[in-house]
Amino acid sequence: MDKYSTQLDATFSALGDPTRRAILRALAKGETSVSDLARPHKISLPAVMKHLRVLEGAGLVLQKKTGRVRHCRLRAQPLIQASDWLAQYEAFWQKQFDALERYLNQPNNEEKKCQPKPKRLHQSRS
Repeated sequence: MDKYSTQLDATFSALGDPTRRAILRALAKGETSVSDLARPHKISLPAVMKHLRVLEGAGLVLQKKTGRVRHCRLRAQPLIQASDWLAQYEAFWQKQFDALERYLNQPNNEEKKCQPKPKRLHQSRS
């Protein structure tokens, strides 16, 4: 597996948890301390630290210690890579929706949708 795939796997794995996504949302507003990040969550400080280690391992968070306070900040590069990967599928789905729109806008398609399909009569041979 190449480094890009490994990074992408780590990013999506880290994003799979709602607490970690909430931490990233908070960090998107700017650098903050671990205790400030932990405050809105109903989990222990050690549990928040575990989430931060996962985010740091995925390259999404950088931590630095100043005295007794540990500060965190968002590192967006892995999110950009994930967004680029998802954009490939956005283009695919856009093509599908465009084709559906073209089909639905063709003349007589409305009539075809409303008419039941004729039943085939099975003729028996005697």
